[in-house]
Amino acid sequence: MSQLSILQFPDPRLRTVARPVDRVDENLRSLADDMLETMYEARGIGLAATQVDRHVRMLVLDVSEDRDDPHVLINPEIVDRKGAQICEEGCLSVPGEYAEVERAEAIRVRALGRDGEPFELEADGLLAVCIQHEIDHLDGKVFIDYLKPMKRRMIEKRMKKQARQARRDPAVQTL
Repeated sequence: MSQLSILQFPDPRLRTVARPVDRVDENLRSLADDMLETMYEARGIGLAATQVDRHVRMLVLDVSEDRDDPHVLINPEIVDRKGAQICEEGCLSVPGEYAEVERAEAIRVRALGRDGEPFELEADGLLAVCIQHEIDHLDGKVFIDYLKPMKRRMIEKRMKKQARQARRDPAVQTL
């Protein structure tokens, strides 16, 4: 397994819509393993392939306290939504920024697992939020797209400034 680089907003590749996976093979399973390693190392709870510059419809997540319940969702599709909840979200691609976002409270998602077999998962709370957030990445969206224009512009301005500083001083690293 190897750790992958996570794209940072405002990188335009984060706006790429991921293509469906045609075949689950060893290369895809290896990518899933690398994504899980990257997510755990970055102390995240979810990571979409888009965030590591692989534009296929796959995401990984683990919202367990002990970090021992990893999930791999390939070609995830939300087939039912219920209720609404507001949750403070952050993102590995928008480090240091947090904002309240409204999401469905409960969802049912259909996907393929790491083994290529189809399954459905009912999720609520943090798991539902995480799945919706990561599917947004696969659709070329970032959580700040849900914010009011003024708040979104403030975050965009800070992130662009950080990107400029990082280009001037490569020793400055951000997660």
